[in-house]
Amino acid sequence: MDSISNPYTPNAGAAPEVVVGRDDLIEAFTVLLGRLERHRTEQSMIVTGLRGVGKTVLLGRFGEIARAAGWEVVEIEASKHDDARFRQTMFSQLKAALLRLSPRARWTERGRRAAEVLSAFAVSVDQKGTFSVSWDVPPAEGEGDHGDLSMDLTDVFVALGEAADEQHRGVALLIDEVQFLGRTQLEALIQAVHKTVQRRLPIVFVGSGLPQIAELAGDAKSYAERLFTFPVIGSLAGDDARAALTEPARVEGVVFDDDAVDLAMQITQGYPYFIQELGHQVWAVATAGRVHRSDVEIAREAYEAKLDSSFFRVRLDRATPLQTAYLRAMAELGPEPQKAADVARVLGRESTQVGPTRAELIDMGLLYTPEHGYAAFTVPDFDEFMKRAVPELTVPEVRKRERHADGAPHGRDA
Repeated sequence: MDSISNPYTPNAGAAPEVVVGRDDLIEAFTVLLGRLERHRTEQSMIVTGLRGVGKTVLLGRFGEIARAAGWEVVEIEASKHDDARFRQTMFSQLKAALLRLSPRARWTERGRRAAEVLSAFAVSVDQKGTFSVSWDVPPAEGEGDHGDLSMDLTDVFVALGEAADEQHRGVALLIDEVQFLGRTQLEALIQAVHKTVQRRLPIVFVGSGLPQIAELAGDAKSYAERLFTFPVIGSLAGDDARAALTEPARVEGVVFDDDAVDLAMQITQGYPYFIQELGHQVWAVATAGRVHRSDVEIAREAYEAKLDSSFFRVRLDRATPLQTAYLRAMAELGPEPQKAADVARVLGRESTQVGPTRAELIDMGLLYTPEHGYAAFTVPDFDEFMKRAVPELTVPEVRKRERHADGAPHGRDA
């Protein structure tokens, strides 16, 4: 069939033609905005789930809803940056939001105060005042200039929230990949949101990321579990999964045979990204406006090859030989969460020897810890990919720790 009319979108964060199975979260976000507009508090949310389940797509939908309601939207993909770079990013984004709320020429006292607090927040990064050169707004004194990220960001959120409230509008801060925020950065965001909730200001922070976020947020601030809900999204089930595959085609006048859909569900297990990729490949082989089971069977090889070369491979390419061996050992044990001791046993090592490697893989976002002592893949079907990509488990030789002249150990096992 015509490639130009292919309705499937197997791209990172690309919204599919039909978003299904997330109605409850979309409704919850709509209620959240509505209550804040009426100065009523409501728990915000941090959405968690594995790679490829549609977290970024959902954040994008939230942004559309917020804009339609007249809110200013700030969208950020978190990265591993130090606190100074985090300040710079927040300043740049929130400055733009303030200017969209109200052009400088029409600033009221609250608008100008918000700008001055933002200037103080920025100058805290660079005492030379780099940001104030282009901003040309004098920094506030005693607000946003404490040198403590949590206190300074709280001042910014309160000032910006008051400026937005005066305009009968709000600001929605949507942050993807929250697990890559540093502890002090996440703590600052939670504390700032907490203060705006206490003041009943129209500022909302919604995040998304890997499953460990709930634990990270709780570690950052004990009251996070009361400030946020942590909905988990995963594979689609039943009619939702089938609709995600068939509805985009139906819009283009193409129909799936029931047994073709059955096979597609078996292959993709209902994971949204996998459905989009398989649909994309099926479209390339089907003819005459109808998809048969044989079309799905033919497309399966190209589907798996595409996942292996992009979705899966990009993650493995970042791993060192020992990290690769750790992932392969986990795959040997199966797709379920695995005990650290069991993985070490497969590697022929002690848990203490491979503990740093496990921690590195968690920090890279390749593993997460569903419970103490266990680790699991952040990507569905990654165990099967590892078996295809690395047919034989090869464990690097143990390197002895080097020692300083005083006999103290230096470096670590590899």
